Amino acid sequence: MADDDPKTLVSTDWLEAHLNDPDLRILDASYFLPGVERDPRAEYAAAHIPGARFFDIDDIADARSALPHMAAPVEKFTSRMRALGVGDGHQVVVYDAMGLFSAARVWWNFRLMGKTDVAVLDGGLPKWMAEGRPVEDMAPVIRDRHITVQRHAHLVKDVTQVAAASKLGDWQIVDARSPGRFRGEEPEPRAGMRAGHIPGSKNVHYAALLQADGTMKRGDDLRAVFAAAGVDPARRTITTCGSGVTAAIVMLALHRLGNMDVALYDGSWSEWGQFEQLQVETG
Repeated sequence: MADDDPKTLVSTDWLEAHLNDPDLRILDASYFLPGVERDPRAEYAAAHIPGARFFDIDDIADARSALPHMAAPVEKFTSRMRALGVGDGHQVVVYDAMGLFSAARVWWNFRLMGKTDVAVLDGGLPKWMAEGRPVEDMAPVIRDRHITVQRHAHLVKDVTQVAAASKLGDWQIVDARSPGRFRGEEPEPRAGMRAGHIPGSKNVHYAALLQADGTMKRGDDLRAVFAAAGVDPARRTITTCGSGVTAAIVMLALHRLGNMDVALYDGSWSEWGQFEQLQVETG
């Protein structure tokens, strides 16, 4: 696969070359874990890639759920995208301020809604700025654009489906959290969560999928990460993490290796970790 793929991952070179394309839409999807004292919206206002609009994953979410940033209903996603001027016929590029962290979640969110002309900026804003590429602090002029949305339910799993997969082993479950959190040796960033992991799941820390400069590993280097964790990159997979953010990085990596049979557990550990009736493994 070529490095630049407008349906998965594009380079900073690619994005700068296409900055003035009339049908390009850039989204800043920066998000920080609880306890990290950074304000993504304020950082966006101070400096963002020219033309970028801010995608707030906590706002463009299902407000009916007590779980963090669960995928929004179709109607809400549609209205928010129209308000951002994102619609049919657009090539979307998503980035974040961590490098490659929350942007993949929004890439998945668009795919869930049937939109596939979406890519993550490899290395994100840190790489863009380190290379001296342009940023601005002006809000873009937004024009409403019609968007056609169709939810693709096979790309998301709920707790009942994940519990069945854990019991039957008919899907491999891959957890993107750190090894310490996976083993139950480190505290969860959210209060009230038990420690450990879903029984039968495998651990591929999302950071292991990235190179030193924050870009995603390629080809055999990517396959080696999965192999070391006992994960078959070609087998159908459910990805999970703390709250459904870094799970999307694992999905993105598997897509880069050609596996399209991947779903994301939206509730992730924020849901599984709080219910005593769900089994937990440690170690």
